[in-house]
Amino acid sequence: MDANAPINPSAVRESRFTLDRSIIALKRRLVEEASGAIAMLESALDALWKLDEVAAREVRRRDDTIDRQEVEIEQECIRMLALQQPFARDLRFITFILKVNADVERVADHASSIAKMAAKLAPFRGFTWPTALVELGQRVPLMCHTLLRAVLDEDAELAHKIVHEDETIDGLEKQLFAEVEEFMRAEPDQLRCGLLMYRTGRELERIGDLMKNIAEDIIYLATGAIVRHEQKRAAQAVPPPPP
Repeated sequence: MDANAPINPSAVRESRFTLDRSIIALKRRLVEEASGAIAMLESALDALWKLDEVAAREVRRRDDTIDRQEVEIEQECIRMLALQQPFARDLRFITFILKVNADVERVADHASSIAKMAAKLAPFRGFTWPTALVELGQRVPLMCHTLLRAVLDEDAELAHKIVHEDETIDGLEKQLFAEVEEFMRAEPDQLRCGLLMYRTGRELERIGDLMKNIAEDIIYLATGAIVRHEQKRAAQAVPPPPP
């Protein structure tokens, strides 16, 4: 190819149009995958509260669909990187899709694990759900829906709210540990039940962590700011307490 050959404006416009169309399609596929993973989580929690083994098994079967979507999106990202050679913000967006795609697949894995806990808890009856677990089961799906809106709108302000919400999720996980510990002391013959409830809470807490990770990626995509580095610098800037 002659480096001195004149640039064909028509070819440039066509290439730009093709890349824009590919990016829009890629984002649509990511949102579809994320919507499926969130639906899995909500179904897993519904099976958990009802101790419904049949519904729990159905949730776990849906994980294969998310796995397939994750592979297809990754392959499309790699194809675009290789053939369309994006740069600047286009490159940043495709790498964003790659990272979020992997995190969304992990959300589905955690939803599948919650469904597994529902099936294991089904034989136990007559116990009361820890208040912290119930609140986690309410807050985490809501956090996921908020995150999905932030992805659609590339909304850094909304993403910041999700990052801060993760602190509440972490606090609830600690509260759950204390509640389960008290439950097992009061019901020593229900140790397995207590451990399964705590394990379920840990799965929800990990989904919260993934939402925080994706929110930080949205902030980087929209503003170029790396949140975790800013937080580290802010912590280092705090003066030590007086002796």
